[in-house]
Amino acid sequence: MSPRRKFRVSIYAQLVFWTSVILILLMSGVLFLIQRREVQAIYQEKRNRGLVMIRYIAEMNARRLALWDLESIDENISGLVRDDLAYVIFYDRDGRPVVISENIAGNSEVINRTNCAGSVSPEAIFYHNFKLEINGLIHEVMEIEIPVFVPGSDTKWGSVKIGLKLDDVFQRIYQTRLVLMGFGLIILVLTVFGANILARRITRPILNLVEGTKQISRGDFSYRIPVISSDEVGELTRSFNEMAEQLYVARQKMEETNRRLVQAEKLASIGRLSATIAHEIRNPLTSVKLNIQKLAENEQLDKVEREHLAIAQEGIEQIEKFIKELLTFTRATVLNLDYFSMEEILEESLKILQPALNEKKVVLKKNLGKDLPLVYVDGDKLRQVFLNVLRNALEAVEEGGEIEISLELNRGRPEPQLEIRISDNGCGIPPKDWENIFDPFFTTKSSGAGLGLANARRILEQHGGSIKVVEKEGPGSCFLITLPYQSPAKEKLS
Repeated sequence: MSPRRKFRVSIYAQLVFWTSVILILLMSGVLFLIQRREVQAIYQEKRNRGLVMIRYIAEMNARRLALWDLESIDENISGLVRDDLAYVIFYDRDGRPVVISENIAGNSEVINRTNCAGSVSPEAIFYHNFKLEINGLIHEVMEIEIPVFVPGSDTKWGSVKIGLKLDDVFQRIYQTRLVLMGFGLIILVLTVFGANILARRITRPILNLVEGTKQISRGDFSYRIPVISSDEVGELTRSFNEMAEQLYVARQKMEETNRRLVQAEKLASIGRLSATIAHEIRNPLTSVKLNIQKLAENEQLDKVEREHLAIAQEGIEQIEKFIKELLTFTRATVLNLDYFSMEEILEESLKILQPALNEKKVVLKKNLGKDLPLVYVDGDKLRQVFLNVLRNALEAVEEGGEIEISLELNRGRPEPQLEIRISDNGCGIPPKDWENIFDPFFTTKSSGAGLGLANARRILEQHGGSIKVVEKEGPGSCFLITLPYQSPAKEKLS
């Protein structure tokens, strides 16, 4: 049996859950303390209000109690018992009830309970909370009792006790709790929302890193992770991008090395083939050529026979040209480096092709820049490169077509380099063949050996440069040739 797969909880969910739990517990504790203090404050306010009320009743009736004018006391308290004042009871100095409000007259337990019997301090205050049935309803009552002293006398004449209904207190406590619950609900929503934002901010770079590692594992070394923070995760993201860049460069170098190895193997095979061709074909071909020339010198040949001999001579010349190109491509060349003006090399190449350009009425546009520095190259080899590329452009355009040449020094790179662009408005090259056209014997034309561009790339790579097809606006193709530039002073140091 396969092992059970453990339930997986994402970091995002864990962060949201635990952040929310911690903040909710913290705010619950704060709200509990606030609620507790509010309840204490409400009760204290009720006590203070009741204390003011009972002292007012005691002062107002102290002399009447001393004069034993109980009827006047009863009249006074009968008008006071209303709203939250449940009852008023006066006791004599021995703790016997002498004046009782009507609504409590039948409750002997409340009437006979006093804390001021005997000797008590004038500042004594007694509190007692209990449930009391009034008019068939149960009320929570706060009972307050204080002794009664006549001003200027140390003799206690009795005591007074009142009962305050706590209905308004509970109502205020209920409202306070509702407000705190609403406040707590808002805090809960804000906490979950804030936890989501915090978790997203923390986990988003991590998810980007995970996606980056997946892309790298699939071989996409060009993938880069957006840096969205400046903290440790942001630093990790930058380090990951630097690693991906190094892997990308290393992969390009490896691919270029592999391409050159394949190219070297091809050249080695072509070299062996060329040696065989030169040995097996050249000598018999020379004999055939000499014999045709001998026959062509015969004056007895008619016009048709001479035309057939001319066609044969032309075919032999094409074979010789192919063998010559093949041997030139496979032969190891040594560069004769010196300082040359790139503008002059391009102009010399154009002079060679000028008759063909004029015959086809090609419009030539040049943007060769000014005051460009001399470059350390093999002038003859580069002239051959430009001729090969320009011939391709000339063959691609229709009569009256357009060829544009631009030359500039790009200093926006770590190492400055010359960039030569040769573009045309001809039939163009399919994007799928942009790399294949530099392979030996690959050609999209009906004639030709397919060695011109391959030879051009080999020469440029010997110079440390490159050639490739790039996109352009409109029809046609554009070849970008790059050559590294070193100042004369730096060349001497190297």
